[in-house]
Amino acid sequence: MSGLTVTVIGQWGAYPGAGEACSCYLLQSGGSSVLLDCGSGALSILQNYLPLSKLDAVILSHYHADHTADIGCLQYAALIDMALGSRHGYLPIYGHTESKDFDSLTYRDCTQGIAFDAASDLCIGPFTFNFSPTVHPDPCYAIKACTGSTRVVYSADAGFNDSLTDFSRNADLFICEASLYDANRGMISGHMSSGEAGAMAREAGAKMLMITHLPHFGDHAVLLAEAAGAFGGHTVLAAKGLSIEL
Repeated sequence: MSGLTVTVIGQWGAYPGAGEACSCYLLQSGGSSVLLDCGSGALSILQNYLPLSKLDAVILSHYHADHTADIGCLQYAALIDMALGSRHGYLPIYGHTESKDFDSLTYRDCTQGIAFDAASDLCIGPFTFNFSPTVHPDPCYAIKACTGSTRVVYSADAGFNDSLTDFSRNADLFICEASLYDANRGMISGHMSSGEAGAMAREAGAKMLMITHLPHFGDHAVLLAEAAGAFGGHTVLAAKGLSIEL
């Protein structure tokens, strides 16, 4: 056991469900807390699990609003926490530079935008993070978090492709988008169906699959069954507050 905990803060695609949030995942290990994406509604939910002043870093997969909408509010929170003395030093927010949105990640002296790319080997506390571009209409990166021998891979927004399968090889937990039911496969460019998520997890040899970036229609029990059937392994549906210890 590595002592790595993954907590789902938000799991919706496009917009948050009532009382919930879009894409956002809290990774904690060795006293460090790192947020992957910060979509609409994330800050309200996050504070049930961690004071905002205790957040060590944020890593953004890309700049669509359902992954970044609460960044502006988080920057204000960092400003206030610094004024109150509960945060010491700026909050780093990591993002790619393939969009002018990167420039907005730096705010006064309280947040600092820091660039990554596919060659980056980023260390934060006990974590090492690596990145791989995904198939998506706008530039987007899958994120791999390693601590000790434990690997967590987050697909972010992605169409099915071999490079993401290779990047996710032998993940202890593969957090994979499943924006569509199998009946809708291929309907939206740059997004996967539940069965595609399961097939990718199987081909990658992942130990556990969490499907996320959930659609606002249909029966999610069907979504889960389709993913689990294609994977053939331990599969869970992302839900607010779901916490997995690895």
